[in-house]
Amino acid sequence: MQRAYHILVVEDDPVGRQMLSMYLRKENHHVSEAGNGEEMRAAFGGGDVDVVMLDINLPDEDGLSLLREIRRQSEAGFIMVTSRNEDVDRIVALELGADDYVTKPYNMRELLPRTKNLARRVVAARAVRQDEPLKSFAGWTLDIPHWTLTTPDGETMRLTRAEFELLAAFVTNRGQVLTRDQLMDHVSRRGYDALDRTIDVLVRRLRRKIEPNPEKPRFIVTVHGLGYVFSA
Repeated sequence: MQRAYHILVVEDDPVGRQMLSMYLRKENHHVSEAGNGEEMRAAFGGGDVDVVMLDINLPDEDGLSLLREIRRQSEAGFIMVTSRNEDVDRIVALELGADDYVTKPYNMRELLPRTKNLARRVVAARAVRQDEPLKSFAGWTLDIPHWTLTTPDGETMRLTRAEFELLAAFVTNRGQVLTRDQLMDHVSRRGYDALDRTIDVLVRRLRRKIEPNPEKPRFIVTVHGLGYVFSA
């Protein structure tokens, strides 16, 4: 039985979006839909996205700008879709991190295997990264089996158990938006309610220890209305 992947279709034309989504769902894939940039960002809060089919010509925000933004936070595969057959669009999209590029009108029977092949590579790469015992970011090294965090200068940074567990959750799920409920599942202090701001307190403490400027965090970024994303 073939594996089902999570595919996000970002297209402002509701008819075209629904037709493509229906086609992908018939192949037993989990499909999320978004008609603009805001809905696209919200979709990443619903779990791992394997492949994004992103229309360049959106009404509120340019698809290339969205690609640049989300690529900093997620390692999902990106297939750019456009009605323009411009070489410059293709080149810019690839330079910004797109994996593929298709021009309307596209053949869905051709698009399906390209999407599946890309999703397969993304999921395989994600599994390899999550199996690595040593996690690195911005010069820091997190040794999960030995419960140690080493600074870029080679010194050991002291963390409480809850802080370490939270940082391990962030680094292991790098680029994915994690809700407070999801983060609470990784922290030993599970007797607390996620709404009591325990996660927010731990995040503030972590930021003071690892961020160059805790008041303007670059690693643990707040996603308003959703949770946090680790973008280092």
